Amino acid sequence: MQIQAVPVALSVAAIVVTLSMGGDAWAAQASREPARQSQRDLVERDESRHAKRGSDHRALSDAVRRVERRSGGQVLSAERVPYDGRNINRVKVVDASGRVRVYVDDPAARRPVRPVPTRDKDN
Repeated sequence: MQIQAVPVALSVAAIVVTLSMGGDAWAAQASREPARQSQRDLVERDESRHAKRGSDHRALSDAVRRVERRSGGQVLSAERVPYDGRNINRVKVVDASGRVRVYVDDPAARRPVRPVPTRDKDN
């Protein structure tokens, strides 16, 4: 009887160890699922943000090209600025006389680029 009791005890011990390891693996996998889902959400939000930024970037680069063609000066900076609930493009340019001009381009209005007066009757 002793010879058969040892294999049965070893079998039971092996089953218990296997089940406990499987439970740990299952618990670890279950805890990773919310992390994976939140990671997917972050990736989706990041992709939509990049798509939106891509169109903003194109609008800004188009504004820079229009200002360069119109003014003939050197562009110092270009940025998107919130104005009246939307983003407009502000481009700073050094003209031929060395003065800094600020041009505002509103992509929503699709009007030509206009310089912003910096001082009263001093342009």
